[in-house]
Amino acid sequence: MQRPHPARTGAVNSLQELTIDPPGDGLRFADRHDAGRRLAPLLAAFRDEHPVVVGMARGGVPVAAEVADALRAPMDVVLVRKIGAPHQPEYAVGALAEGGIRVLDDAAVRATGIGAAELQAVIDREQRELDARLARYRGDTPPLDVRGRTVLLVDDGLATGRSARAAALSLRARGAARIVLAVPVAAPSSLRGLLDCVDDTVCVQAPADLWAVGLWYHDFRPTSDQEVTALLDAHRPSTRPVEREVAVDAGLHLLLPGDLTLPHAPRGSSPLRTARAPAAGARATAPWRPP
Repeated sequence: MQRPHPARTGAVNSLQELTIDPPGDGLRFADRHDAGRRLAPLLAAFRDEHPVVVGMARGGVPVAAEVADALRAPMDVVLVRKIGAPHQPEYAVGALAEGGIRVLDDAAVRATGIGAAELQAVIDREQRELDARLARYRGDTPPLDVRGRTVLLVDDGLATGRSARAAALSLRARGAARIVLAVPVAAPSSLRGLLDCVDDTVCVQAPADLWAVGLWYHDFRPTSDQEVTALLDAHRPSTRPVEREVAVDAGLHLLLPGDLTLPHAPRGSSPLRTARAPAAGARATAPWRPP
């Protein structure tokens, strides 16, 4: 597929900022939360892997929050900063991610004509902003441990894919065993191009001509630091009980399905088991053991 013109990958805040409509009959999302609710059912198959949902800050966090709620999964954030061309900052020639990750597209750098000193100035500025946001979002709270885990890496859309590549490399460096990139809308060529650094991709729609991610949203206003912080606070492990479906061995080859809720850091108590009525003729398939 022909590479889109750089102008077509720029971010926009609403449809009103554009003089064109999305090509074809593509779905327009109301906002990032709506996009996350539409994306979540496509990820239901990963529930049994007990994944960690990681949103790319900032715009990917509201999408990730909806996915995490639907899957009852823990949520974290990965900090990424676009390296934009100096005279066209929305066109990414590369990206930075936490953990010292740097991704540069040499061809894009040459095409923009940016010099080495000018490029380094952009990188230094974006690194300072990344560090500041990392302190603002996490403070002294360590990131969730993703070692050996399946990670659902979520963003609000995929244009060039450079930011997603940086995020995936950052998660891989943290020990993620499997990375699934999940986005509401993406350029097909960018999805294919990322299969060398992620294990799978899930997308609601991949239009042949993306133009700009914001074109596929009715409301694409920038996500604020306050919203990111609020969503992260709401999904901190310390504020969310552990819930899972269990089956209690009631004897006589009878298995009672139920819901187990384990409060954070319980002291001297047993988890609450709420049993549901067994189906007629239910029989044991495996003994229940404490998780």
